[in-house]
Formats: sequence, structure tokens, C-alpha cells
Amino acid sequence: MELVLAVAGGLALLAAVLPRVLHGRALSAPLVLTLLGASVFLLPEGLVRLDPRQELDLVQLLTELAVIVSVAGAGLKLNRPIGWRGWGSTWRLLGITLPLSVAAVAFLALGLLDVPVAAALLLGAALAPTDPVLASEVQVPGPDEAELGSDNEVRTTLTAEAGLNDALAMPFVLAAVTLAGPGELGVRWALTEVVWSLACGIGVGWLVGKALHRLFFRARSPSLRLAEHTDGFVLLAVALLPFGLAEIAGGLGFLAVFVCAYVVRGNAESHDYHDVLHDFGEQLEVLFVAALLTALGVAVGSGLLAGLRPAEVLFAVLVVLVVRPLLGGVALLGGAARPRAAAAIAFFGMRGIGTLFYLAFALGHADFGPVDPLWRVVTCVILLSVVLHGLTAGPVMRRLERRGAHQPRR
Repeated sequence: MELVLAVAGGLALLAAVLPRVLHGRALSAPLVLTLLGASVFLLPEGLVRLDPRQELDLVQLLTELAVIVSVAGAGLKLNRPIGWRGWGSTWRLLGITLPLSVAAVAFLALGLLDVPVAAALLLGAALAPTDPVLASEVQVPGPDEAELGSDNEVRTTLTAEAGLNDALAMPFVLAAVTLAGPGELGVRWALTEVVWSLACGIGVGWLVGKALHRLFFRARSPSLRLAEHTDGFVLLAVALLPFGLAEIAGGLGFLAVFVCAYVVRGNAESHDYHDVLHDFGEQLEVLFVAALLTALGVAVGSGLLAGLRPAEVLFAVLVVLVVRPLLGGVALLGGAARPRAAAAIAFFGMRGIGTLFYLAFALGHADFGPVDPLWRVVTCVILLSVVLHGLTAGPVMRRLERRGAHQPRR
């Protein structure tokens, strides 16, 4: 227990120090934390070991909390009013790139990995959405960063996509769980798990967001008007309340969280309390990133990638370097993003904590056959994304913004 507390304290310190030390450098905090965790193989045998395959409930809980907080943070950052034109790049990625990526990754899994159909669909659903937790380098920095907000097509698109596509991937995950179990896909399933869950998630998020917005900014009693105080922990209400209510009603919890946070943000309204909520959420997010990526590194050092095959490495490379950039680029053709901005948006399809959540969730609800190959390829994709995107995000974004290529077409 003493060792756990000491490690937790060290991670908290690293979470605070690393982003500042590495700011402006190519080396990213997620990469350093993952390497730190992976160095566990240098320790004496048995001193520190971690196997997520044996701790599915814990992995699901921690990754779910991390995604909830990050999705809420994404909703609070956005200051561009929702519309078909203003959010055109986001709609293209969600409506075209996401489902095509699920299909492409699933077919790659069937061809390269020799896994059952249900497992292939699970990999497609888990690896298609971008991650809201690790994408801070390419997202809108915060509500007070107006110059990097509504006029930045790259950051706005990637922030909105990361906030929404984790929710929209859930029906595909549930379809994989149904295929692997005794259930059947059909009209009734589609109405329940797709139509109702989407509508319910949006409705619950909007209602809770409106209620919280009114409470925070317009309550008659000053003691209830929380915007006049600096209680950042209220972010937990913005994140957890809509999630829990939506899930109880059969809706998509992540979608409800994003909608709620965006409504609380107030459609481009500006208020110092937005910064308070965002900053608290960002601090929680950094702690989750530090803990989870270090734990992933420990799992890798403990042998999670043991038995990794060339076909699995090839699969990971194709997912990160071919599927997302190609399908993202095709979806953005002729849209508001300029060519260089569109290429950046398509390239930065980061994978991370959300992928681990979907994998743990599905494996805890159905039998997908041998799970070791699934963990190996998912881990390989995340590591490749952490290294590649972590090293390039900062320099690429600075170059785009220096040249003005981040601004949308008028």
C-alpha cells in the first residue's frame, strides 16, 4: 500500500510538471509517461506487474471516467454555434469517416488477424473514433483562447469530433457485443440501440445543460448563482449528471455529456466561470492521462505485447497511417478546411483511452474468443499513435497557425 501511495504521489507531481517542462517541444507528456511505465521491465521480477486482461472492471471504470471528463471539457471549449455550414467538417468526419473507418478496420482485422466477425467489428468500433483524452495538443485550448477558437478550423473540428465520435461509436460496439452473444441484430435493435439512444442522449444533455446553465448564470439567489463563485468541482455535475441520467434512460451517456457541456458553454457566450470549469476538468484529465498511460506502459513492460506478430504490427500501421488519413481526407474534400488544414485534420486521428474503454466494456459483456490478439493490436495502435501524433502535433499546429492555413474558407 505504501508503494502505491508513493507512486500515486509521484504521478501527480509528474502530471503537474511534465506539460510545462515539455511545452513547445516535440516530446509529449503522454509519450514520456508511457515510456516511464514501460521501464518496469527493468525492475526485479514481480515487483510491479499489471495485466489489464485480469482487471476488466477496473479498466472500464477508470477509462470511462477519463472519457466522461474529457468529453465535458471538449463541450466547454467550443465557441462556434452549431450549424450545417459552421460544423461542416465535423459532420463529414462523423457521417462519412467514422462509419467507413469502422468497416475498413473490421475488414483489415478479418484479413490480417484471422479473428471472428464479432471481434473484427469490435476492433473497428474501438479503433475508429478519435480520442478526446490525448488530443489536447490539437484541440481548442480553452474557453478564454478566442484566437484559437471559432476561427481555427483544425482545432474546432478535431475538438468537436473527439467530443462526439466516442458516443457515436457505441452502437457499433453494442452491435459487436450482440453478434458475439445470443442476441440478434434487427429493426428492434436498431430502434433501441441507435435511434432511441441517440435521441435520448441529445435530449437529456440539452435539458440538463439548460437547467445547469440557468442555475449557474441566472438563478435569482446569489448563493445559487455558481458563476459568481470559483467552484470548479461543479464540472463533475456537468459531466456525471447527464451521463448517469442518459444511461438510466437507455441513451448514449457520452453524447449527453457533450451536449450538456456545450449548452452550459452558452453558444459562444463568454464568462470567466467557463474558464474555472474548464481548468478543473483539465486538471482531472491530466491526472487520468498520467495514471492510465503509465499503467499501460507498466502492462507493456509486464508482457502485454508478448507474442506480437508481424501481421498485428502491420494492422496497427495501416490503421494509423492509412485508414484514418485516407478516409478523413476524402470526407473533407471540397469542405471548409483548406488543403493543408484538411490534411492535418485527417492525420490527427489519435487513439487512446477511449479505445481501451470500448475494449474493456465489450470483453466484459460477451465472449469474443481469444482476447490476447485484441489487446495486442489495440495496445500497438495506441502506442503508435502516442509516439507519432505526440511528436508531430505541436510542430504541425504551430506551422499551420503561423501560415494562416488553419482558417476556414470564406
